[in-house]
Amino acid sequence: MKEILLFVMAGCPHCTLALKFQRELLEEHPEWREIPFKMVDETREPAYADTFDYYFVPTYYVGGEKVHEGHAEREDVERVFRLAADGASVRA
Repeated sequence: MKEILLFVMAGCPHCTLALKFQRELLEEHPEWREIPFKMVDETREPAYADTFDYYFVPTYYVGGEKVHEGHAEREDVERVFRLAADGASVRA
């Protein structure tokens, strides 16, 4: 498994939607709850967020590699969790 790092911003409707999809997927795949996960609100941790290369939120990193940036559909969030669960190289 690889860690998921998610950057969000309070009040962002795209972030709210991505988190909704995430909750649904974790209900369907309880084993994914074991995946290390960190969520960062860029407005609360701007110095940390600035050390990463992204512009839009939500942005997902898996194992330190950016795998999705901006508006996310359910399939996008599912892909993030599958990549993390699989542990394989993101670039493969």
